[in-house]
Parts: sequence; C-alpha cells; structure tokens
Amino acid sequence: MEQEIINSYSKLSSLNVSRETFLDFENYISMILEKNKKINIISQKTSEKKTIIDRHIIDCAQVIDFIDLNCNTTTDLGSGGGMPGIIIAILLKNLKKDIKICLYEKSYHKSHFLKEVSKKLKLKTEIFQKNIFETKKLKTGTIMSRAFKPMPVVLDLVNENFSSYKNLIFFMGKNGREVFKNSLEDWDLDYTEKKSLTNEDSFLLNIKKMKKKNKKNIKKN
Repeated sequence: MEQEIINSYSKLSSLNVSRETFLDFENYISMILEKNKKINIISQKTSEKKTIIDRHIIDCAQVIDFIDLNCNTTTDLGSGGGMPGIIIAILLKNLKKDIKICLYEKSYHKSHFLKEVSKKLKLKTEIFQKNIFETKKLKTGTIMSRAFKPMPVVLDLVNENFSSYKNLIFFMGKNGREVFKNSLEDWDLDYTEKKSLTNEDSFLLNIKKMKKKNKKNIKKN
C-alpha cells in the first residue's frame, strides 16, 4: 500500500519528496474529502482522490523551486482550501525550512478548515480571514496566486498593497497565454517560465520584478 501511495505521486519524483511528506499529503486529502461532505472546499468535479492528487497536490507542489527559501514568509493570495499554501507548507516542513506561510482567505468556513489542517499536520502557517485587497503595506518573500483573481487584478494588487516582496508566482491555465500577452502590454515584467507537470496547455510564471508602463509616454513615442 505504501508503494502504491508513492506511485500515485510519481510526477514529483524529481523533487525528492520524503515518505513523511506523502503521509501529510494523504492526511490533507482525507481532511478535504471529509470536509467536502459539508461545505465545498474544492469543486465536486475534482473531489475524487486521484483527481485531487493530479489537479491539486502535484500542480501546487511543482512550484517549490520558485519559493524564495531565504525569506521568513511566503504568502498565498485567496488560499481557498489551501492550494497552494498548505501544500507548500507541507513541503517546507519536511525540508525543515523555517518559513511561515501566510494564507489569506476571507471565507470563515475555509479559514477555519485551514486552521484545522495546520494544527493537525503541525504546519508553520498564519491564517488571515480577511479581504487582502483591504490590507496595505504588506511584506513577504514569495507571493503565490492560483485560481484567485485574473492576472491584471493580481498585478495591481501586488503593486499597490505590497511594500516589499521577492517574487510572484502565477499558475496559468489553458487561456493563460493570451492573458499573459495582454498583461505585457501594461507591465514590464522580469520573469521566467516553466511548463506545468499536470497539463500540457498550462504553465507557471515566476516574476522577479514588475513595473507598470506609462501609457502616456508610449502614445507619444
């Protein structure tokens, strides 16, 4: 049975994930499935265990190489059921990295669930049950955005509400290429790109620097 569990996460083999990490993932999935009977932590369409592993666990875990390990905090915008925040917290715990994951989720029920998971799995997290758009002068290391708001909205949010950060990670879906192209019309971005492990049409963006373009100057030129 243990080998069967490990095989189900085979796409993460390059990350050298430990046995303890797999067990934490399994416990997390069990908690999702149990809570999903009462409230929608995740969509019912993706609530089968294999789908959760492929569509959520592996998809989120693959950004671990983008996380700035030299900072004290990493921030997850609109965490929902904890993806990617809880998954990254599990990986950091088992990598023995002393980094706190800040999860912003305005839903009371989902925030409570995040606290339950963090307590049971002994994760280093801080859950903020609030609307992050109303919070200013934020400081953090890495910022993660997955299925939160459209890319232009998140870029404006980070630009206006964060006074300090190291990098910004976007999970881009099948329509992401067009969204990204349109965003480059308004922003100068210093970024790297990585193909997704879970979907051939998806990709990841790691933005190190961003600056809003001056449209007036562009028109004059």
